[in-house]
Amino acid sequence: MKRELQRRGDETTRVGPNTGGDKEMMKELHRRRVLELLDAFYAGDIERALALCSDDVDFFSNAPVDILPHLGHHHGKDDVRQMWKTVHSRYSSMRYELPFIAVEDDKVAVQLRAFFGKRRNGRIVQFDIAIFFTLRDGKIVRIREIIDTFDLIEQVVEQDVAELIAGKAGERK
Repeated sequence: MKRELQRRGDETTRVGPNTGGDKEMMKELHRRRVLELLDAFYAGDIERALALCSDDVDFFSNAPVDILPHLGHHHGKDDVRQMWKTVHSRYSSMRYELPFIAVEDDKVAVQLRAFFGKRRNGRIVQFDIAIFFTLRDGKIVRIREIIDTFDLIEQVVEQDVAELIAGKAGERK
């Protein structure tokens, strides 16, 4: 049985049957798939992003859909495509910074700082987002997003939501 050494920076890993190399290769594949999806989505190439997803991809973002109706739950490529098109129609520019990524088996977690330029007035909406991906057979099958929606809504509607709530609460007295 032939075993090879694979060198990555200062780290040497055994690659081959029963050495754990296959697991490391899958983790790297999953990491690359997620980064490819993020790059494609933020560049506006929705079809390239969807090509990295399974036909039955399941997307969920915890957001009040009364205010952000394009978020929430979406299932299947067509549904996700429409949601992503809606997002891109509302913003003229999009970019992200990636301070953290972790991969464990078929799961990838990222922390992003997103910057969206509002099409209506050019203002930049910036927010932190945690995204959890699940992959199967090299395709993304599940996307779960966690966003500080309170902060995001304040930026989108351009009002201090806490002040609005406090004002309405004060009116009830």
